[in-house]
Amino acid sequence: MTITLNLEELAQQGFIDSSWVEVLAPVQEVLNQIVLKLNKELAAGHQVFPEPENILRAFKTPFEKVRVVILGQDPYPTPGDAVGLSFSVAAEQLTLPRSLKNIFTELQTDIGCEQPAKGDLQPWVDQGVMLLNRVLTVRAGEAGSHRGIGWEQVTECALTALDGRAGSALVALLWGNDAISAKPFLAETVVIESVHPSPLSASRGFFDSKPFSKVNKALIELGQAPINWALPSNSVLF
Repeated sequence: MTITLNLEELAQQGFIDSSWVEVLAPVQEVLNQIVLKLNKELAAGHQVFPEPENILRAFKTPFEKVRVVILGQDPYPTPGDAVGLSFSVAAEQLTLPRSLKNIFTELQTDIGCEQPAKGDLQPWVDQGVMLLNRVLTVRAGEAGSHRGIGWEQVTECALTALDGRAGSALVALLWGNDAISAKPFLAETVVIESVHPSPLSASRGFFDSKPFSKVNKALIELGQAPINWALPSNSVLF
């Protein structure tokens, strides 16, 4: 298996929306350098998450349709967890990462949503919520292992472009220090920040931060429809 991150090819294959090809063109060479590093890791026997076709999955949302960005740190390093959307997991996954459990706890506390049955956050994406990490790949079992290989430049490019859209409202949720480091690129954006929802920090400012109601309040003030944060729920326990 080898990884390729050619923007035009990814758009042709349906792995990103074509609207992002021009937006991210300034960092195509950075992506090429990232690919060299990732393929070197694969050749050395390491696993890299998420799967190649999902590395840029956050960019499937058309550029002009993004209304909210939830920015995290990097993908889940546990096999089977990372799907290319920050904090989300596959619909069929029954055991949820603790960060996602904390997000669901806050979702219930903040706006009264029932505990979701699954960890698939695609319903948020379908409403224009971009689930983006500051760094888009990770070596298996090593959180933060791909910081500094170029991803920060890629996400900076994306956020700067979103922030600069003419007449287009944007709200950004920045969760954790890695995400907050991107705040300078969001000068025209409504920014809501807190600590990361991980079990190491959630009790130090994520719980009771009311991010979901704050985003909807900001959207309404910007003349936008609020996000329906409720996810399908049933009696499944996790």
